[in-house]
Amino acid sequence: METQNPNPVSPPPPSSLPPPPHEEPDSKRLKMSTTTSDDPNTTTTERKPRYKRRKVAILFAYCGVGYQGMQKNPGAKTIEGDLEEALYFSGAVSENERGCPNRYDFARSARTDKGVSAVGQVVSGKFYVDPPGFVERLNSNLPAQFRVFGFKRVTASFSAKKFCDRRRYVYLLPVFALDGKAHCEGLKCLECLENGWRVYGAGFEGDVQSGNSLNASCAVSDSGCLDNGNGCKDGLNSESLIGEVQLVDNSSELSKTCDDKNGSNVEIQPDILSNTLSAVSDSDGKVENLASLDNGNGCKDVLNPESVENSSDLGKKCVSNSGSDTVNDVIVKENVFSYDDEKRQRFNKILKQYEGTHNFHNFTTRTKAADPSANRYIISFSANTTVTVDGMEFVKCEVVGQSFMLHQIRKMIGVAVAVMRNFAPESLIETALQQDVNINVPTAPEVGLYLDECFFSSYNKKWRDTHEEVSMKAYAEEAEEFKLKHIYSHIASTERKEGSVAVWLHSLDHRRYPDLRPEEKSEANEVAIPQTE
Repeated sequence: METQNPNPVSPPPPSSLPPPPHEEPDSKRLKMSTTTSDDPNTTTTERKPRYKRRKVAILFAYCGVGYQGMQKNPGAKTIEGDLEEALYFSGAVSENERGCPNRYDFARSARTDKGVSAVGQVVSGKFYVDPPGFVERLNSNLPAQFRVFGFKRVTASFSAKKFCDRRRYVYLLPVFALDGKAHCEGLKCLECLENGWRVYGAGFEGDVQSGNSLNASCAVSDSGCLDNGNGCKDGLNSESLIGEVQLVDNSSELSKTCDDKNGSNVEIQPDILSNTLSAVSDSDGKVENLASLDNGNGCKDVLNPESVENSSDLGKKCVSNSGSDTVNDVIVKENVFSYDDEKRQRFNKILKQYEGTHNFHNFTTRTKAADPSANRYIISFSANTTVTVDGMEFVKCEVVGQSFMLHQIRKMIGVAVAVMRNFAPESLIETALQQDVNINVPTAPEVGLYLDECFFSSYNKKWRDTHEEVSMKAYAEEAEEFKLKHIYSHIASTERKEGSVAVWLHSLDHRRYPDLRPEEKSEANEVAIPQTE
């Protein structure tokens, strides 16, 4: 039988245990691995540095030629499409975020239309902007007609769309567009013919060489066309003048009676006008360069090749109705339209009618009058300055508003030009802004429009102590250089080559836009309605 030991041996206290073997603590994982071995044959795999995404606002510019607008559209070449790809190739967007802008909180401050350019466009999102050189990497992956100026660190809740207070657009309008004697509505002029520009209208479709469709009541050059206003009554039969110019030889249809400033009636001799029309085209059908046919005195100047030595000079032959054959061969200067103070004040008065909150359903597409989005607030609209680009003078039409709808600015310019050219009454703008009125208004070409700047006044005021100001102030010189080199030059060259505005002016006829003359439309309706007893 076993007996228990009354005094069992207890284990030694913990303090008396031998210490465990010494172990080195794990070193922290380095953020960037480096090669520590001196042996050149030793190879190490460097880990790619991991950068943190940051919420930023990117400020950039672009020329809109060749693009179908700012917003990305499947199957179309857009500004956002190229920008998103550049962000990916610059390392700002990861592989799994490519093509998915919602994943990095992408937002734009303005949505420009097809062919519209921008100088101060802003987009925001969460991007990998490190290491330094993000702007250079982004520009290297964008076409030459893009220019990224820089980026600003913003708050986590910032949105380029929601935080934008105002947007300023500029429309560069050629000065001649405000001249009612230049590129008459619905008629083909010599400048358009000699430049080969197609002017489509009633009876004027076709090629310049084959169509031969010149209306004698609109024989113009750079300064304008033969006007039927200013006290002169056009006695030409327009139907007989559509066709080859040489066929116009009926003297009974070639008389023009004018009232000069002295009150006497003066008649332009039919043979001189006939010679003028015959001199329009040479044997090859090419159009000669003519100067203005309006002398500003209520009588029309026509070419008199026999009375002047230089074919570019103009002669005038007027005969009094009293019977005395008084021949006056006068050399006149070209009538050049000038955007002087009087015209500036009138044009600004027209544009000022847009200011305030109005219903712009007639100045856009696919928006009903009852839709709340049709109500827009225009802060200012003015045209006080002019710029000359490659010898062509433009009026800068600047409009500032909270937001704009599709084609809104171009339609506002179109109506203002029609009013300025006396094609529509000034009361038309007030009428078009009424909610219960539906009318069709002209749309100016897109080439002259560009987004000048986006403003974030409320955001900058609220976060001025902790964040950078989101504005173009730091990039003013660079933006001006880009504007002159890419946008202004493109607008001027397009007008010279294609005559975008010149051709558009010919479309301002009452057949296309009968609503622009409401009094004539009402009279026509009264005639069409049979009278019943």
